[in-house]
Amino acid sequence: MNSGRNASCWQLFKDVNILPIRSQYIYLVPLFVTKNKDQFLSNSQVHKINTRQTFDLYIFTANLTIYNKGVCYTGIKIYNHLPTAIKDLSDDKYKFKVALKRYLLQNFFYILEEYFNILIFYRI
Repeated sequence: MNSGRNASCWQLFKDVNILPIRSQYIYLVPLFVTKNKDQFLSNSQVHKINTRQTFDLYIFTANLTIYNKGVCYTGIKIYNHLPTAIKDLSDDKYKFKVALKRYLLQNFFYILEEYFNILIFYRI
């Protein structure tokens, strides 16, 4: 574990299985969403059109910045962006937590834009 003062933490975090701060946020917010899933609407409850996003959570539109930066709005966006294999496990909290943590340890995210722009297929 010896590294220089100016060495990047990225490889050290991977070696010790520590999530960076932003990845911890990405880990905790979907746990909040799945715990309170009854408080959110799915796209199938809002409209009856059968699309690929039918089982995603519905994002309410608002022009208020405070709402757009809040946990509910960001949580829905993060949850909807999870791979389908992980979202399918949301009913079993333990398996969901394990799969989500494994996914985040495989893909380190230092900023939310990295998370939203990544296109990775996840295998359980």
